[in-house]
Amino acid sequence: MTNLEARPAPELCGAHGVTGPVTELYEPREVPLGGLRAMQVRRTLPQRELPMVGAWCFLDEFGPQHVDMRVLPHPHTGLQTVTWPVAGEIRHRDSLGSDVLVRPGQLNLMTAGHSVSHSEFSVGSEPLLHAVQLWLALPDGAADGPPAFEQVTDLPVWRAPGVAATVFIGEIDGLRSPARVHTALVGADLALEAAAEGRVPLDPTFEHAVLVLEGSARVAGVDVGPGPVLYLGDGRDELDVGTQAGARVLLLGGARFEHDLVMWWNFVGRTHADIAAAREAWSSADHADRFGEVAGHDGVRIPAPDLPNVRLQPRRRGRSGMIGS
Repeated sequence: MTNLEARPAPELCGAHGVTGPVTELYEPREVPLGGLRAMQVRRTLPQRELPMVGAWCFLDEFGPQHVDMRVLPHPHTGLQTVTWPVAGEIRHRDSLGSDVLVRPGQLNLMTAGHSVSHSEFSVGSEPLLHAVQLWLALPDGAADGPPAFEQVTDLPVWRAPGVAATVFIGEIDGLRSPARVHTALVGADLALEAAAEGRVPLDPTFEHAVLVLEGSARVAGVDVGPGPVLYLGDGRDELDVGTQAGARVLLLGGARFEHDLVMWWNFVGRTHADIAAAREAWSSADHADRFGEVAGHDGVRIPAPDLPNVRLQPRRRGRSGMIGS
């Protein structure tokens, strides 16, 4: 998945400054992706008050919607893309030669490192699609390392009465996903049965957040439906979850990320120079030298927007966790 905004704003990201358990709701921003035939996504990360949760730095949810999704080849740097379908199938092709279908219950994890390019298309004519696309910021070393791709189809499931948690990143209660990430993280899809009440173990050193994918749920004493993300802070060793009619809840968490980041379009870097160099490389006739080619598109790709007429600078965090000028 790509950020197809024609004039993407620079996203200047650092860890949320709140320490201890909290319950803060953040509404999504509706983003029309014109390149996807009027497809709409709900973007809940990053936000000014909540730029990251651990290394999770970008969260789009799209659907459920009948749509012909056609995301042409586009570049990434300094991140991992996490594709988690809820309904429908998505074909992923990349400059590493990968060509796979990802289905509900399966994970696609692409590591950009220094640079990679890929495309994503729906399968069939305007199928029902519902999925989340997330980015993970990479730490020093991995951020400039080689690209990689893996698909994980056999994921561990943590179970308690009325609750089943598919762990696609990290671990819950000793059950660990085989997906390779570069910071301490958790990502899980919680399926709650009707009238379920349960407690999910958490790592108290992580900050956490949840997004309701289907139905409605009561999480940490807060009633939540689809749309907003509920930020939970850190310091929790378990999470109370419940529902009346059944629900699916995305759980994200991780250790606080150590670096300020500059995010613009589909690039993550540390400085303006990182972003400018990536854009210049993608826009040049020799783009394949850095980003490779994605087979099957006859060289057609998404062009990079113009950089803003300002130098991109990471904003520094205040004590409250707000991102200041």
